[in-house]
Amino acid sequence: MAKSSQVTWGSRFTAGPAELMLRFSESVSFDHRLAPFDIAGSKAHSAMLAHVGLISPKERAAIHAGLDAILAEISAGKFKWEIKLEDVHMNIEQALTQRVPAAAKLHTARSRNDQVATDMRLWFKHATTVLGEKILGTQRALLAVATANRDVLIPGYTHLQRAQPVYLAHHLFAWMEMLQRDRARLADVAAHANWCPLGSGAIAGTTLPIDREFTAKALGFVDAKGRPQVTQNSMDTVADRDLFIEFAAACATFGVHMSRIAEDLILWSSTEFKFIELPDAFCTGSSLMPQKKNPDSCELLRGKSARLQGNLHTLLTLAKGLPLTYNRDLQEDKPPVFDSFDQTALCADVLAGTIGGMTLHRERCAAAVADPALLATDLADYLVLRGVPFRQAHHAVGDIVKLAEKLGLPLNQLPTVEVQKINPAYGDDWLEVFDLKRALAKRTGTGMPGPKQVAKQFARWQKALK
Repeated sequence: MAKSSQVTWGSRFTAGPAELMLRFSESVSFDHRLAPFDIAGSKAHSAMLAHVGLISPKERAAIHAGLDAILAEISAGKFKWEIKLEDVHMNIEQALTQRVPAAAKLHTARSRNDQVATDMRLWFKHATTVLGEKILGTQRALLAVATANRDVLIPGYTHLQRAQPVYLAHHLFAWMEMLQRDRARLADVAAHANWCPLGSGAIAGTTLPIDREFTAKALGFVDAKGRPQVTQNSMDTVADRDLFIEFAAACATFGVHMSRIAEDLILWSSTEFKFIELPDAFCTGSSLMPQKKNPDSCELLRGKSARLQGNLHTLLTLAKGLPLTYNRDLQEDKPPVFDSFDQTALCADVLAGTIGGMTLHRERCAAAVADPALLATDLADYLVLRGVPFRQAHHAVGDIVKLAEKLGLPLNQLPTVEVQKINPAYGDDWLEVFDLKRALAKRTGTGMPGPKQVAKQFARWQKALK
């Protein structure tokens, strides 16, 4: 049964929405978290209204005092949210109007469309800053592990098969690069959010003499030189959901990266590898098998990445078929981004804790990297330097790998005479290739895992992560 209208838009209707419709259409259950940003926007808007003479300084002061009091109640958990008032905006405005008569003028030259766009842009700027700091914490944990194990070598893998030797730090720095790009993506979202929507109204602005640039400066929507930045098309401003998609995409990409990191950690902690020991605080046992130590944090990080991808897909599907400008479908844009923020923040902390608490089994790493087959490519390079075309050198090394398998010997224990029968380009010094220090020292190019290049990366990250 419909109730009498109590909402701000209700004068056009003879009856209010049914109880079921109220429960179906409300958003305050999730958008109440926008309250600090909504209040900041209202204070800037009322300051602008006073600036252009649409309200008096006294009215502005009363509105600001009322908003500050409401924010204090919200922060203390004493504010009562009403589903019948639909959303965070109407809850705050209704409470303010009951206390401050001048608040009836607050919505002058403003719509909930540009109001929520402003709230969300402020929220995106806040959220990207928080997540950037949390990912930075993960990077610092990686740097600490790399620093403590600077001399450790491990096999690098392709197709999950041993490939070539690398410093552990080089592997960890590969993760570091991924996370650095994640932070850059979040910074891009913040830059795209840094344009003030207020003044766009519901769709076509207002006939009242407002000052959009004043509001933008008051809310911090400014460029590097302090110049105000305001959105340039009122229709696009209220219809656009690119920011939501970009933010969810940045979180989902971080999710993919953390999942790949987690998978490496799971493999490394297995009995078959045992390169590392994960911290007890981020693992669990089995209810049946007392010997088990399960890498639950890493497995959950893999699982959370799917959730983050789902949030992105929700937003893409939500927006793809909507005509300009605002449609009520877009109310569903907030739960996915709020969830992406919450889960990304939690995951970054868990990843940092897992990495920061792990310990290295140096002897297992050393045993794995001692495999002479890891230097088979170096042996091909040795032949190239002796004038053998690379394709022929590749076959010449493949043939001695086959011989080693036939004889059941490591590559570096094959008789030189047998090796030279395969290709006379093998000199008496061919076994010198199987020196790990020599092999790493020869990798001098930018981005390679040689000691000089790794040292440069240590210096780079130590400076970048201060």
